[in-house]
Amino acid sequence: MFYGWGLMWDPTYYLVLIGMVLCLGASALVNSTMSKYSRIRNVGGLTGAEAARRILNNEGLYNVQIECLQNHRGDHYDPRTNTVRLSYENYNGASVTAVGVAAHECGHAIQHSKGYAPLSIRSALVPVVNIGSYLGLPIIILGVLLSWNQTLIQIGIWAFALSVLFQLITLPVEFNASRRAVQKVEQYGLLTAQENTGCKKVLSAAALTYVAAAASSILQLLRLILLFGGGNRRDD
Repeated sequence: MFYGWGLMWDPTYYLVLIGMVLCLGASALVNSTMSKYSRIRNVGGLTGAEAARRILNNEGLYNVQIECLQNHRGDHYDPRTNTVRLSYENYNGASVTAVGVAAHECGHAIQHSKGYAPLSIRSALVPVVNIGSYLGLPIIILGVLLSWNQTLIQIGIWAFALSVLFQLITLPVEFNASRRAVQKVEQYGLLTAQENTGCKKVLSAAALTYVAAAASSILQLLRLILLFGGGNRRDD
């Protein structure tokens, strides 16, 4: 029988479990923190959309549009269309969370305008990573089924490794966007000093989700290498 293949338990599953625990813990923390500060209305009554527009205008980014998504998640900046997209709650809400999230996405717009290298690299990798993330594991499985074809297995592992590289490049991009967000919120007086503390907590909690995702991907890649990168089929 295959070692680590099929329904049998093998020690490398612990790597997957560790990754799951990290992601679940980070997700629980960010949900709790964002929920807490989404219930605190900022003194200025600024909605996320208003805060974003103020930051962008002060930065001279009048060409960057702000759109409202018809759902509660999915906040992001689209460099292809120069658009900050905010969830319905953050676009219309006047909470500390809404301002913090909006400022973070504006941080990406500022990165884009200044040619921030890690953002450019991440954007360039997106098409390749999308292919690798979808095809990496199927290629490995196909290689195993074809009498442990090492060429296919190695291609699959390298394809999966691209998604790990993407996660690692994402870290400085997200941390830098949050740092810019905090600076701009303070610089333009969007929140009070006490509210700024809450904003920092929201952005710090959100950053942990990217750290957990990167760690989980690294552990998964390590597991794939341990199971399939040895060059030979493992039998008992």
